[in-house]
Amino acid sequence: MSDITITTTDGLDGREVTEYLGVVSGEAVMGANVVSDIAAGIRDVVGGRSGSYEKKIETGRQEAIDDIRAEARELGADAVVGASFDYEEMAEGMLWVNLSGTAVKTRRE
Repeated sequence: MSDITITTTDGLDGREVTEYLGVVSGEAVMGANVVSDIAAGIRDVVGGRSGSYEKKIETGRQEAIDDIRAEARELGADAVVGASFDYEEMAEGMLWVNLSGTAVKTRRE
């Protein structure tokens, strides 16, 4: 099976949804270490971007995408529609990234 397509839209151009298989999600929880916290704090004070945090967020997004693809694949899906990211601070220095959507089977129109 080819890779699972993930989209924020309700459908896929050129493909018809033939079966809804259920809600799937992928999650990642990340913590920042003291050194990157201090560096990020300095950048925030002087107005710069925090590359270390941006990298952690990107890593969390990719982990959530990998998880949702694996869950959809287990259901026999070839796509996930209506996908949406959610970010939440769980505790000081801990970030939770969630991606959820609906696993579907499709066919070419």
